Amino acid sequence: MKLHDLKPTPGSKHRRRRVGRGESSGLGKTSGKGNKGQKARSGASIRPGFEGGQMPIARRLPKKGFNNAQFKTNYAIVNVAALEAKFSDGDEVNEATLRAVGLVKGVCDGVKVLANGDLSRKLTVSVDKISTTAKEKVEKAGGSVIAS
Repeated sequence: MKLHDLKPTPGSKHRRRRVGRGESSGLGKTSGKGNKGQKARSGASIRPGFEGGQMPIARRLPKKGFNNAQFKTNYAIVNVAALEAKFSDGDEVNEATLRAVGLVKGVCDGVKVLANGDLSRKLTVSVDKISTTAKEKVEKAGGSVIAS
């Protein structure tokens, strides 16, 4: 393959739409905006949920009920395979070390270890939660689990 053989992917290049350049172009006169109305004006954009000045349905309907989602406990998920990749034999695994190696980022209420993958290293795992299968895998590899 040489430089002169390179071509853009078919369909990735388009001609610029030239509106208002005569009736035969297909986008002449009103430039594809139809006749008059709010959407035909310059700078026209209607925000989502706007109903032309009518009270929006989200404000007409009564607010009812309670959602407990704001109080839920948000755990950062770490798999056993990730521990295998990032830690060496005999290492201590806790939230601070997981953040240091980049496995836990952002705000979370705790860390949970799940059993996806295999583990061959002897690790001391100290986390908030751990699945039973993950605990078995850590202990089978010769490590220990301290779950708070």
